[in-house]
Amino acid sequence: MVSARIVGLPPLTTPSAFRPLFRMNLPVRPEFKVIDETPEWLVVDKPAPLIVHPANLQPEPTLLGGIEALLSFEMANGARPAIVTRLDRDTSGVVLVAKTTPAARELGMIMERREAEKEYLAVVHGHPADAAWESREPILRAAGTGPVDIWVRQMVHPGGRPCHTRFRVERRFARDGRDFALVRCFPTTGRMHQIRVHLAAAGHPIAGDKIYSGDGSEYLDWMKHGWSPDLRARLLLPRHALHATALTIPWLGDRVTWRSPLPEDLRRFIDGRPPAPADGVILWNRSGPADRE
Repeated sequence: MVSARIVGLPPLTTPSAFRPLFRMNLPVRPEFKVIDETPEWLVVDKPAPLIVHPANLQPEPTLLGGIEALLSFEMANGARPAIVTRLDRDTSGVVLVAKTTPAARELGMIMERREAEKEYLAVVHGHPADAAWESREPILRAAGTGPVDIWVRQMVHPGGRPCHTRFRVERRFARDGRDFALVRCFPTTGRMHQIRVHLAAAGHPIAGDKIYSGDGSEYLDWMKHGWSPDLRARLLLPRHALHATALTIPWLGDRVTWRSPLPEDLRRFIDGRPPAPADGVILWNRSGPADRE
């Protein structure tokens, strides 16, 4: 186990001929924490908001870009970093990165054989009736059923792919006149937005989820106008309250576990405290950093 260290993302330039898909300012936290490293893999604690891979060829700071800068010496000597466990832009927590092609192959097989154990924490709307439950609802991309406004949106559908998530309530609380619960989530499959979709289908969408808190209008408003007082009143949080808190894999005859504590923004929300200043978050407008929040 190595000593944890904070790594800042390198400066990013935008090609002069680039034309952005939209001109809103995206909040980005351009740093990550290394929590473990071996010659085969790197484990990082990803903050939110930070996208893992470039999206639609749109230039912005990414976790992969920061990892490639960090491992530039290793890459010059044959390393090929590959992100094994992906998280959404607004999901924080543990991310496993292979540093070599053989390691990527082996870690990928571990995931495919479902030998990894993943654990998330989510703050959800409402007080679930049961202390523990599971969902086996199949999930399908909503675009597979007809025209949609949000291409990435998923939905529970009988024609979808098999999915399985277990849930356990850790705490029930109230704030701002609304009921919430802290729920521990154990996905055994890894479909896109699986935890978010299963919780929304159970009647307990994740707090701050722009896509699944309702009909997706919050996400469309955010894409068009950015974060606003109206969205703050509707969502309470500028990002969905989902955190990848632990990952365990078999490795060399043993089992290795990495953990990430609940980040400060979610702790403050659970404790009923007001949001803290978004230290370290910049606003990125596709042509470079615009300002700091």
